[in-house]
Amino acid sequence: MQTINGQRAITTARRCRAFRQRSGPALVVRATAAAAPSAKNSKKPNFPFVKIQGQEEMKLALLLNVVDPNIGGVLIMGDRGTAKSVAVRALVDLLPLIDVVEGDPFSSSPTDPKLMGPDVLDRWRRGEKLPMTQMRTPLVELPLGATEDRICGTIDIEKALTQGVKAYEPGLLAKANRGILYVDEVNLLDDGLVDVVLDSSASGLNTVEREGVSIVHPAKFIMIGSGNPAEGELRPQLLDRFGMSVNVATLQDTKQRTQMVLDRIAYETDPDAFAASCRPEQDKLTDRLQAARERLKQVKISNELQIIISDICSRLDVDGLRGDIVINRAAKALVAYEGRNEVKLDDIERVISSCLNHRLRKDPLDPIDNGTKVKVLFKRLTDPEVQRREAEAQKAKEEAAKKAKEGGAAAGAGRPAGAKAGSWSGLGVPTRR
Repeated sequence: MQTINGQRAITTARRCRAFRQRSGPALVVRATAAAAPSAKNSKKPNFPFVKIQGQEEMKLALLLNVVDPNIGGVLIMGDRGTAKSVAVRALVDLLPLIDVVEGDPFSSSPTDPKLMGPDVLDRWRRGEKLPMTQMRTPLVELPLGATEDRICGTIDIEKALTQGVKAYEPGLLAKANRGILYVDEVNLLDDGLVDVVLDSSASGLNTVEREGVSIVHPAKFIMIGSGNPAEGELRPQLLDRFGMSVNVATLQDTKQRTQMVLDRIAYETDPDAFAASCRPEQDKLTDRLQAARERLKQVKISNELQIIISDICSRLDVDGLRGDIVINRAAKALVAYEGRNEVKLDDIERVISSCLNHRLRKDPLDPIDNGTKVKVLFKRLTDPEVQRREAEAQKAKEEAAKKAKEGGAAAGAGRPAGAKAGSWSGLGVPTRR
């Protein structure tokens, strides 16, 4: 067996040397993948986003990340059957068609070099005319059994040996470029793989080092993770990499619950007809998101509000500055989504909990959850009525302490000299002479 393996190794080495001699030092790196999918899609439509009942915090966090993808994605944790996956898959239907270079596996933009794959970027620099087409915003789901090569991509050694080309086979990060990458049961995925995905999400680039070849391609996507907290928690270092985090629970409102059941039954009976009936609402929300994206650059936030944000993060002992940055971005995205141009204090209050609740240190003995702590501190620092009541309570406490001190001093005046405070000094009955 050792002899056979040795012969195979020698044969492979000879083929590699011959390949290098034929190819020379300069090699073209090309991606091998199927052509980009067309805008037309015949598969079963997703459940409409506008028909998801309740879960307002989750839906708002998803929409804000569409308005500003730099927020950093969303982590959705909750019980099974709470529409986590349904909401994520429905979100992609709200996104408009995007212009891409035809046949490119990276969904490269025909105009923005920052969103071009290596082959398209090289052609663009040479001044070639790039063929353009349109496609739906990609939604890539990362399975639990995926390997690092499948996620990041790898080098096709067989094509390199047989055709003389160092061919890069794109992974899931390449396919998710300019789209959404969804990781269901993210708390069950290997921490190393989660870290790789989050690194690409934060930087917008994916670097692959394989067989002496270095490939850098754009990987700009919205990272969305979901999971059941009963099955395990993510490490704090990974939690902090998600921009926002929301906790969802089963609907308890009878009216919403009943309507959700009826809509789901109607959808399963005839998905196409149900989706068509919701098309006007879906289109209206799509237009609203597109307008918010265009308005985002015009939104302003005052220096006073930014100081309040940093003050709250400091008082809560939030590690790093990601929390401060995400709150600023989420508040501005909310204002743009609602058609305004200036951030107010109420806007910060609506997003601050979902931006910070996963960044605080957890105390298993503390009955108050992190989201409530954030809301309470925000009220204490910003609500004049709460500040007035706390000031009155503090004043009453100081007065009570002062009276107690004066009472103790008066009682001490009746004790014999040298007697300790609280010692028995007799019954106070006068003695006979």
